[in-house]
Amino acid sequence: MTKELLKIEDLHAWYGESHILHGVNLTVNEGEVVTLLGRNGAGRTTTMRAIVGMTGARKGSIKINGEEAIKLAPHKVARLGVGYCPEERGIFASLTAEENLMLPPTIGPGGMSLDEIYAMFPNLKERAASPGTRLSGGEQQMLAVARILRTGARLLLLDEISEGLAPVIVQKLAEMILTLKAKGYTIVLVEQNFRFAAPLADRFYVMEHGRIVKQFAQAELAGNMGMLQEYLGV
Repeated sequence: MTKELLKIEDLHAWYGESHILHGVNLTVNEGEVVTLLGRNGAGRTTTMRAIVGMTGARKGSIKINGEEAIKLAPHKVARLGVGYCPEERGIFASLTAEENLMLPPTIGPGGMSLDEIYAMFPNLKERAASPGTRLSGGEQQMLAVARILRTGARLLLLDEISEGLAPVIVQKLAEMILTLKAKGYTIVLVEQNFRFAAPLADRFYVMEHGRIVKQFAQAELAGNMGMLQEYLGV
């Protein structure tokens, strides 16, 4: 039986006076990869930030593993097993790659050990002693994802992780997502790079003007390409 790990109902969110999300409804089942598609400004990143409590005012319902999180502070949302990897990555430039990996707190059992991280990201093992500023964009992105895997989070929110990276690195990130899915992680992706996201996702939600306008499964992707062309220009 499928278990809903994340259930969002009638979610509204604001930044100051700006009303960004207008009644978002979506569910993510345990072990799924779900991608939020949409143009810039459609509300995808705000949806991610609202889940973890990093927008202004919110109303509606955000249930994580059955627990209502709409009123929780970000550190309490994290303790429900949520790891958020923002677009800006947030690497500590003055610390080495390994020191960055040692920083995150444990929020649940089953966080990956350094050995497991280095097995998944051999580049980070090679660069363990390098300062954050010396890492390439791809290495910084791997480090940002690896940090949340250390915490024990099982629901991963990954925002634009392929942006601006070389195709060979993007391919490595795709392999990483498939590996994490095989290990039972649940992943929500926000992606502009449709070619990267398309083969990875079990289901897709399309956002426009702060609302979900369409959802469909991987098997229905081919039949929805015309609609995606219209909404995304892909």
